[in-house]
Parts: sequence; C-alpha cells; structure tokens
Amino acid sequence: MNTTVVPSRSADRSWVLGAIRRIDADFQRSSDTHLIPLPLPGFPGIDLYLKDESSHPTGSLKHRLARSLFLYALCNGWLREGGTVVEASSGSTAISEAYFARLIGLPFLAVMPAATSPEKIAAIEFQGGRCHLVDDPMGLYSESQRLADELGGHYLDQFTFAERATDWRSNNNIAESIFLQMRLERHPVPSWLVSSAGTGGTVATLGRYVRYCATPTRVCAADAERSVFFDYYLSRVPDLCRRDASRIEGIGRPRVEASFLPDVIDAMVKVPDVWSVAAMYELSARLGRSVGPSTGTNLIAALACMARMRTRGEEGSVVTLLCDSGQRYGHSYYCDDWLARSGLSCRRERAALTSMLAAGEVANELATTWQLAGELMG
Repeated sequence: MNTTVVPSRSADRSWVLGAIRRIDADFQRSSDTHLIPLPLPGFPGIDLYLKDESSHPTGSLKHRLARSLFLYALCNGWLREGGTVVEASSGSTAISEAYFARLIGLPFLAVMPAATSPEKIAAIEFQGGRCHLVDDPMGLYSESQRLADELGGHYLDQFTFAERATDWRSNNNIAESIFLQMRLERHPVPSWLVSSAGTGGTVATLGRYVRYCATPTRVCAADAERSVFFDYYLSRVPDLCRRDASRIEGIGRPRVEASFLPDVIDAMVKVPDVWSVAAMYELSARLGRSVGPSTGTNLIAALACMARMRTRGEEGSVVTLLCDSGQRYGHSYYCDDWLARSGLSCRRERAALTSMLAAGEVANELATTWQLAGELMG
C-alpha cells in the first residue's frame, strides 16, 4: 500500500496565527478617527462633516485598507514567514502596508510611479520598506507581479482585492464608524456619503453598507480629471484606458480596476484638478492645518451634493473624507513653482470657492467644468 506523506504545515500555521494576533493587538491599541463638523453659512440646514482619516498611525485613509489586505492575505494562506510583500501604489497605501509588514516581520517592496512625492518615499523607508519606481503608470501591475515572482513573495494587489478584503458589514469599517459617530447629530442619517476613488474599495464599502443597513443614504464617488472611473460609470466599457497618470496623487486610475463597483454608487462627480487643489487650500485655511489634494476633490464633490440638496429644498447631513495630511506634499501641491509647472495654479479658483461657500451658490467657472452623473443630474 502506497502512502503519501504530506509535509506538516503546523509551523507555518503557528506563524500566521501569531501575525494575525499582532495585527489585532495593534488595532486594539488604536482609537477611531474623528468626525469633524465644517460649518458653511451658505448652506443653512445642511451639515457637512469630515471623517479625519489622517489621524491613523500611518497618517491616511489607507491604514484601514492595508490592515484588511494583510488580514485577507494571511487568512487565505498567501503570506509566508520571511516572504517579501510587494504592492503597486502611488504612496499612501504603501506607507500603511510597510507599517503592517514591519509589524509582522516581513520585508516590503513598493512599486510606485516615478513622480511619487519624496515625502511618501521617505515615509515608506521610515517604516522599513523599499521603493521601486517606474515611469509608466500602466506598468505598475506587471512589474509588481514580476518582482513578487522573482523574490518568491506575494503581490497584495490592492486594486483587485480592496473591495473584497474589507468586511463591509461590520468590523469597524469606515461606513459603520461614520454611522455610529453621527447618532447624536442634528441629522443622524447622512443624506450623502462622499469619497474619491483610488482603488474603489472605500466607495464599495460605503455603497454596500448603506444598502445592508437599508438606509436612504446615497453614495457619491469623486473622480480626478485624468482618470477613467467617471467614464466607466457612464459607459460600463471595461477596457477603458489612458496613458497619462492622475495629477491628484492617490486617486484616479488609468484603467478600470476590479474593486470599482459602479452599481453601488448613486452619483459621480469628475472634478477638474485645479479645483481640487483650490479646495485643498481653502479647506486647509478653514481647519488651521494642511490637507492633501484628494481631500480637496472630496470637498468639491460634497459641495455638488449640497448644492443639489439646496436646490431641492432639502435639509440633512453630508459626510466626506479627510484622506491625509498636506505634510506629504510640501514639494508639490504646496509649492507655487510646482503648481505653475503643472498647470495647477489656482488663485482665481480659490477666490471663487471662498465666495461660493459663503453664498451657497456654485460658481459658474466650476459649474461649466465639472461633470456630474447619476442622481446629481437634472
């Protein structure tokens, strides 16, 4: 009688369970992020809130995603003791993933666009990670897989797994956290939740959760100027592609990603990049601290939702995300010379935005350049 001997995997399982415990212990040491009201006198009866994700240990919204991706990979048996973790990222996800890789004792390699800010590269290296820069934004995916294969490691692939790695029903996901924190507010059930799309995973979590809880809350996704998500939302053509990278770091994609789920989104706003930067500056001034450019994108999309509510005579609340701090962008979005070289100087747009927030009227310069879809139309 032939007997096949299967090698024992008990040691590997022991390492996996230990890694999960370390991640869970880290979660228990962390508090939830703040929900900040932002009074806007031009919109009486409509309350705007910012979910401040910059207060995570790694400084951005992507901390939640990184934790979920690591737990997902560990529970699926994809990570091994000593194996290199590889990720394609524009920076913030890689910073958070480098943190979790170091937490469980794994080497980490980030494959990033060559234009990624030096501050983000330094933050990844501070967490113990390494950076591999590529010129072609479409080459991030294949290069990440190639390096993972070459190193005998694992490619986390946030753009494919973001929406499925996150437990959108509970487990303190961002949607559940927002609803819990809103319980004592004047309008406790938000009329709109607004988020920009990088992988699409956060928007998917928001959309799924409001349906799961059977709330009337609608979800609006904000897209950057150089991105295919808005066009895909309209056309549902899956092979849309563009060669240039988004100028709003951390959001927008040159191809349709698997984690972007248009059927859980009620509306979209494609925000001109110069208005995202103007909103970044305006919001930083109102908060007394700097925010990143994707938060500016979120603010413009939130204002589209608020303007729609005002036109319809509706009162209620709108919640959007403060994605990260502006400290990561000192060489770029907070540098006048860089803005001028990039075609993103925004003094005129910022002045118009200041007036718009005071009066509650959408500036004509914005109304003729942004693009709206879904329930924001008509």
